Amino acid sequence: MVLDILRVLYQYRVNLKALEVSPGLICIKIDCNFNIPLSDLLNQLKAQKDVIEVSRVELLPQERREKHIKAVLDATGEGIIAIDAKGIITTFNPAAEKILKVRAEDALGKNIADLISADIPMLKTIVTGESYDNEEMIINTEKLKSHYITSGRPILDEDGNPIGAVASLRDIESVIELVHTFTQPPMITFDEILGESKEITKVKELARIVAKGDSTVLIRGESGTGKELFARSIHMASPRRNKPFVAVNCAALPDTLLESELFGYEEGAFTGAKKGGKQGMFKYADKGTLFLDEIGELSTHLQVKLLRVLQENKIRRVGANEEIPIDVRIIAATNRNLEELMKSGQFRDDLYYRLNVIPLVIPPLRERKEDIPILTHAFIKKLSYKMNKKAPDISDEAMQCLMDYDWPGNIRELSNVIERAMNLCNGKIESYHLLFQHDDFKSTAIIGTAGQRTLKEIVAETEKQAIISALRQHTSIRKAAKALGVSHATVINKMKQYQINQEDI
Repeated sequence: MVLDILRVLYQYRVNLKALEVSPGLICIKIDCNFNIPLSDLLNQLKAQKDVIEVSRVELLPQERREKHIKAVLDATGEGIIAIDAKGIITTFNPAAEKILKVRAEDALGKNIADLISADIPMLKTIVTGESYDNEEMIINTEKLKSHYITSGRPILDEDGNPIGAVASLRDIESVIELVHTFTQPPMITFDEILGESKEITKVKELARIVAKGDSTVLIRGESGTGKELFARSIHMASPRRNKPFVAVNCAALPDTLLESELFGYEEGAFTGAKKGGKQGMFKYADKGTLFLDEIGELSTHLQVKLLRVLQENKIRRVGANEEIPIDVRIIAATNRNLEELMKSGQFRDDLYYRLNVIPLVIPPLRERKEDIPILTHAFIKKLSYKMNKKAPDISDEAMQCLMDYDWPGNIRELSNVIERAMNLCNGKIESYHLLFQHDDFKSTAIIGTAGQRTLKEIVAETEKQAIISALRQHTSIRKAAKALGVSHATVINKMKQYQINQEDI
């Protein structure tokens, strides 16, 4: 039948531009210039044996499919690039243009090694036929500068041999925003920092003002005063509120691990390095806020690297040769005397002045005792919901005990005392339900609860409080472990066992 139709077209000198054949259907695309009326040509085609119907169509089926695929490729937010077996680019959608900052007309028909790099995973795929997922690419050449995550699949022939490859690209910023959307915890605002004393009100007012800017903030205060709450509130009141807030405890990790966590690392940078490398916290916090808690515990080596970031707004990943520009607001916090650390050479003067642009000092709870009733009732309400029990009342005598106590652990200790009391009381919190951590209250705590607790429970509670006390006194896990006469790993395991977190320290 195809031959018969071609004879008709040849007879009337019709120029055939395309032909597509499928079971029961023949589609032809012809030039409109020929020496016979179209109606006569259609009649000649209908007269052929086994031809049932002849009708006009706007597009060939293959053209329709191509337009559909192009519409999909143009609409997707991911960059799509396809190459043939020789590495020649055959597909380059608008998202790829945006990510790589290259026009499709300048990319199509070019070898991808010349356009991007000879070391991209797509070129390996057309040789090995192997797929790859979520590999990070940092391209920094004279022609091209781009940072993206890519996944790729081979295009195989009928025998399973690679004849090309297709890859998806996602700009690193969009990936970070997606991760931020799913992982960001509920944020704190200034309204959730409770207290009406003039001391805390003054600090909150100052924090609200500095939040509107972009300068580095150094939050000072004893352990348990709520430094991270202020950091999160500043972030939420800033123009960066819709970007990531990343918190890093500088005292919780060994120096080598902290460096790779902060700055990231290249694939193969060290033994055990994750394939494809890893994003650092600085990059994850890009366009947002990075909170460096316990900044006084930072080693001098990392102090130098942090100083360079603050000066240059660039980071260099472990094992990398190139620097990556970042836009991060730094909020640092410490409960240590940085001025004394500078005198002893443990903290760099130049870093101190870089961090101490806007100092914010959080008052200890003993200097704002009028806020204790407000905080106590708020903790009772919050913990009753958490413990699924009716909120108990608190006696005047118990409240007076709370007012008389010196609170070395500040608000965090108050929360712990209330939670312990709510576990022990039955309807109303009395003074004997309050188990303080101060030396003067140790014997009272044990006598008041021995009849209700087993020896194992008392020992566990004592061990837990010893670890918490050591962590508060020494401000780092390593130093606390040394003071307790145990290993760093033992303290970490005990912290997990007793569920000791930053809120307890």
